[in-house]
Amino acid sequence: MRMLNYIVKRLMLLIPVLIGVSLIVFSLTRISGNPAAGYINDKMTPGQIQQVYEKYHFDEPIWTQYVYWAEGIIELDWGWSKTAALPVTEAITLFFPATLELTLVSMLLAVFVGIYLGIGSAVKRNKPFDHVTRVVSLIGVSLPIFWLALILQFFLSYQYSIFPYGDRLDDIYYINKSIPNITGLILIDSLLIGNMQMFFNGVKHIFLPAMCLSFGTVAIVTRIMRNSMLEVLNLDYIKTARAKGLNERTIIWKHARKNAMIPTITVVGLSFGGLLGGAVLTESIFSWPGLGKWSADSIREFDYNSVLGFCLLIACIYVLVNLVVDVMYAYLDPRVRLE
Repeated sequence: MRMLNYIVKRLMLLIPVLIGVSLIVFSLTRISGNPAAGYINDKMTPGQIQQVYEKYHFDEPIWTQYVYWAEGIIELDWGWSKTAALPVTEAITLFFPATLELTLVSMLLAVFVGIYLGIGSAVKRNKPFDHVTRVVSLIGVSLPIFWLALILQFFLSYQYSIFPYGDRLDDIYYINKSIPNITGLILIDSLLIGNMQMFFNGVKHIFLPAMCLSFGTVAIVTRIMRNSMLEVLNLDYIKTARAKGLNERTIIWKHARKNAMIPTITVVGLSFGGLLGGAVLTESIFSWPGLGKWSADSIREFDYNSVLGFCLLIACIYVLVNLVVDVMYAYLDPRVRLE
């Protein structure tokens, strides 16, 4: 019951967070340009343009515009996306699966690689493996995603043609219209229909953008896991396990790893929102048809409704992910009491 009350309380906190985000983003979009840009074009007459202003209340004070816009958000009428030529809610439904798939694959890479590197670095402290891992981690947190993406794309796609330079699948799948749409996640859908050729083609396409997107997170997870593991390995219960003659591998992977994972889980949860935000650059460079590329295109087109929808969605996901992280934290560490 205590856990349920905590979850309900955190979900209620989502409301003021979303209101704050919407106020900031809405104000910035109104200040930065003409909010009607997404609804008008060169072929419209002055009378038609005036009708647009009156219909969407663009000729009224900004606070009045916000109230009407917020009412539309509650009614799931998020406006029209000029970039996608669809309602914003439909555009989000269309582009979200691609971003979710890229983010999940990137997170899996970051978690597994980061945890194993962090544990190995802690166990082999001050040895060559530890030194190399620390240098790579420092590079990872310092290197801009867009620079790494451009370099890898140039060498591995254009120069040597090892990986495709963009999109989710080869063109032949789009030409033949043979892409399944069960979950929207191509890797999962291809497995569900038993098409292994499509699955491996999807893996080949997603590898470079996922590696670029996860590189910084791998570095962060590695450093946190290393520091946490070093702390755990010096605790009394680990010394007792060694004194009893337990195998060193059992001590590390069965006893020490779980406690060392507690701070790492928090970092992973916080990094999830960062991966969604970083997807804007990665998707634009690799022509990945997801929310990131759509939002970048919307900014160039002054498509304010799309930008607002993207920001609200990311804010909502970020809060929900942090809620999941807090619950997992309490599950891994019984000493934690959620209030």
